Amino acid sequence: MSTRTAVVTGASSGIGAATARRLAEAGFHVVLTARRAEKLDALAKELAADGRSVAVYALDVTDRAAVDAFAAGLDAYPPVHVLVNNAGGALGTDPVATADPADWRAMFEVNVLGVLNVTQALLPALSSSGDGTIVVLSSTAGLATYEGGGGYVAAKHGAHVIAETLRLELNGHPVRIIEIAPGMVKTDEFALTRFRGDASRAEAVYAGVAEPLTADDVADTVAWAVTRPAHVNVDLLVLRPRAQASNYKVHREQ
Repeated sequence: MSTRTAVVTGASSGIGAATARRLAEAGFHVVLTARRAEKLDALAKELAADGRSVAVYALDVTDRAAVDAFAAGLDAYPPVHVLVNNAGGALGTDPVATADPADWRAMFEVNVLGVLNVTQALLPALSSSGDGTIVVLSSTAGLATYEGGGGYVAAKHGAHVIAETLRLELNGHPVRIIEIAPGMVKTDEFALTRFRGDASRAEAVYAGVAEPLTADDVADTVAWAVTRPAHVNVDLLVLRPRAQASNYKVHREQ
């Protein structure tokens, strides 16, 4: 295909990094964004060694001024056709009664306002491309709740609503809105961050689950969705491992 640009937020690790690899393999010029520049540089070096077209931009999606400056600089690249809103995360598992409002605020900032910031900033370019795609990486937490997940669930419901509302508001415009909602995905950092570095608690999330999803499973799904013909929209795709029937029903082997 002719050169097209895909912007991936939260591309320094996990699903974001895996998605960047998949889109680069699909022929996109991939713009890697995240806060940790050193990890982005390492990924960019890896992709460039394989002959992939890649650029790096250190970016905090919660900083609107920085996001606007980033969007303004994209004129130097081929037309932006794809935005993958992947940056996000969870903090803590406290019940609503005792949860730290600062944790809720941080989760809302990145999972909701981060998606809003980057989407608003890049929407003109995506629309003018004549064939734009916005991907929102939400979560099954955005579709159903569970105890101890109130703050994260609320934030991911917000991301889900952004995708759902955009699809209505952009009907008739040349921009698709795709939401991918993964369930249990085992990555190096998600659970570890949620439990503030407690490796034993993080590992317990996946205990006995034979095959939780991997970052590459999700990335493969994202790449498939964005490379469908332009008239085909994947509104919402829920992705879970076979062992997981819902947010709270998971088969664990003894």
